[in-house]
Amino acid sequence: MKSTPTYLKHHFLIAMPHMADPNFAQTVTYLVEHNEQGAMGLVINRPSGLSLSDVLEQLRADELPPARCQGVNVYSGGPVQTDRGFVLHPTGQTFQATVELGELNLSTSQDILFAIADGSGPQKSLIALGYAGWEAGQLEAELSDNAWLTCPADPAILFDTPSEQRLAAAAERLGINLSLLTAQAGHA
Repeated sequence: MKSTPTYLKHHFLIAMPHMADPNFAQTVTYLVEHNEQGAMGLVINRPSGLSLSDVLEQLRADELPPARCQGVNVYSGGPVQTDRGFVLHPTGQTFQATVELGELNLSTSQDILFAIADGSGPQKSLIALGYAGWEAGQLEAELSDNAWLTCPADPAILFDTPSEQRLAAAAERLGINLSLLTAQAGHA
């Protein structure tokens, strides 16, 4: 009997303590897409050290960014196309390049950054440079190797939880304290 694959769009991937890949060690990743062709996600708990103000200085060099942009973190969304920007935000507003994901939207055009800066954009958002990508079957293999835990995504963790608490908060949704897990993987 052939089983139907389970896809994890709109789920969090929680890196297990033994995750050796430095791109994903101690991360929580929001899965934007997951299907038979592969998966795409954004790491949501790794600030890049850049702010929206830094990005706007590059995009609109002739304008001084509003002071509030200094406090808007830009995250390292993953190791693929690190010069490309992604903005996760609640549904409602759409921009030149917006994909509706259900509870959330993903926008990739500069107009959302300008709208956030001008105060007319979404009230809650997560801005990332780069993304995480998996080829067909790759994520499934990593899941069967116990590299990740998964749980349904929670917008409160994305938008209302400080970045340094997101990993623990996502694991807590499963009733798990990651600090109590061993770094050793095993199969029964």
